[in-house]
Amino acid sequence: MRERGRRLGGSPADRQATDVLWRRLARARASEAALRICRLLMATSAGGAQMGRLTVRAWIPSSQAIAKGEGEGDERWLWHGGHTGGTGMWWGWDDCWAEPKRDATGNLVANTKTFPHGIKALADYVHSKGLKLGIYSDAGFQTCAKAQSGSLGHEEQDAKTFAAWGVDYLKYDNCNNGDLKPLESSRRIYLTAKALMKAGRPIYFSLYEWGDIHPARWGAAYGNSWRTTNDIAGNWESMIATADQNEVWAEYARPGGWNDPDMLEVGNGAMTNSEYVVHFSLWAMSKAPLIIGCDVRHMSQETYGILANKEVIAVNQDPLGVQGKKVRMEGSNEIWAAPLSDYRTAVVLLNRHATDGATITAHWDDVGLPAGLAVEARDLWQHKTLDGAFTDRMAFDVAARSCRMFVLRPRLPMKA
Repeated sequence: MRERGRRLGGSPADRQATDVLWRRLARARASEAALRICRLLMATSAGGAQMGRLTVRAWIPSSQAIAKGEGEGDERWLWHGGHTGGTGMWWGWDDCWAEPKRDATGNLVANTKTFPHGIKALADYVHSKGLKLGIYSDAGFQTCAKAQSGSLGHEEQDAKTFAAWGVDYLKYDNCNNGDLKPLESSRRIYLTAKALMKAGRPIYFSLYEWGDIHPARWGAAYGNSWRTTNDIAGNWESMIATADQNEVWAEYARPGGWNDPDMLEVGNGAMTNSEYVVHFSLWAMSKAPLIIGCDVRHMSQETYGILANKEVIAVNQDPLGVQGKKVRMEGSNEIWAAPLSDYRTAVVLLNRHATDGATITAHWDDVGLPAGLAVEARDLWQHKTLDGAFTDRMAFDVAARSCRMFVLRPRLPMKA
């Protein structure tokens, strides 16, 4: 870890104060009434738009808790969470970060207790750590928590503010907008997208419309990712239904524009470890933003092992950028497949049955491989390349509510 604050401008006292804030943000205790804040985002391009991103989110009780410094001094989760793949990391926060009212000139103002040195100083510090900064706003008159002003009517002003602060990512929610649909008012999605493009800084634009009017059909004209579903819950039924709803829109995903089926519930305690493996595998196959929704400071080794699986993340981040799809369904058995770069193919064998195991066979004509092709299979959860070669099909036993995930690579003939 590089020395904290060595590239941050300002006096030594300012750098020390920012260090204290950083530690407070990293260790404030979680609660069910949490204010959403503290996100790490991982991407593979300057604007974060080329591939899906990994987001690590912690939860803290309130800005007062930050100001009081509860749990100060341990940011190990911050650095740990970012070492799972990708070439860039992002850090940011959700609602309730600003003062309730704008200033006399109409500008958003950061909460003076939570961010006493302002967002620009924090952005400089975040950038000095090799991270990028994300922020939150809303396409309405107020944000979802009704704790601060939304950007409706202030699109260009807010875009300029975010750019001046050094923001790299904008989550744009859709609450308290007077029941206007996103495309019914030129002041909403279009103006914000246009304002961000004119702001003089590449800013990843994440649209939160919950799939109400099918944003997959139009989101690429405005943003870099868009929610395709309502909010996920932490149980198997909600997770698998969300995956199904998102899969419908697979043809609309592409590098620079991604379907977002909501955050990961891995580690939140309402599913088994095998079900969490399914969850992470399907989100990775779907090229979805990998938004970690558990408390990363207190995750188990099993949870960390899932979220830090570099081989699965590599499927999510593959430069070809093709979203995986269900290619065969037989009762509770499913086969998902996605083409990857370098002539490879990702395959998931999924058993959705609640109690019974199954033998699932993937045929080459289902997963897009030519007949007679011999491939080697890399098991991404066992982290090993299987012995021998597979030709035309592969079959494996899969336990109930579990999956097997492979990357298939054409096997080159041996040289004489």
